[in-house]
Amino acid sequence: MSKIVVLIGDSIRLGYEDGVRALLGDKATVISPKENGGTSSNVLAHLDEWMVAHQPDIVHLNCGLHDIKRPFDTQILQTPFEVYEENLRIILSRLQNETNAKIVFALTTPVSYARHHANKDFDRYEEDVQKVNDLARAVTSKLDIPMNDLYNVVIQAGRDDILLPDGVHYNLQGYALLAQQVAAVIQSLL
Repeated sequence: MSKIVVLIGDSIRLGYEDGVRALLGDKATVISPKENGGTSSNVLAHLDEWMVAHQPDIVHLNCGLHDIKRPFDTQILQTPFEVYEENLRIILSRLQNETNAKIVFALTTPVSYARHHANKDFDRYEEDVQKVNDLARAVTSKLDIPMNDLYNVVIQAGRDDILLPDGVHYNLQGYALLAQQVAAVIQSLL
């Protein structure tokens, strides 16, 4: 009987999801929402529907890129850092208490401010990626939840070589690389 794996994340997850599904084959049934996971607040709001209701064997989760959106010429975050940290703590704690799933949290992938600023109607900063990743490391460490370091996977591959002109999404090579990493982490937990 194949294991149930839930993949939650933003548009980066949407980009690697089919690759993960193909790499896992019949070893796992991969379930995920059709829509982008969005902010940590949105993931929290859909926690029951997207994760708890499925009682999965494994949850591979990410949120962060939408939390760090900033309107042009402001310092206003979509989600303040303290709210992000609290949302993440609640999401992961609830998963631990309300499921028997093995949980993995994936770090937020890098951005290119210059490319993003030129092609989007809001900003994302690399230092904000670092901050949400640091907060995620702290929360997952306290809860003894392993991390999938997708951030370093991209850095080691050469961020600018696999990023699209929008400064946040990846080309086919980048998504294939992310799919291989996610599938390998999930496979190790099956």
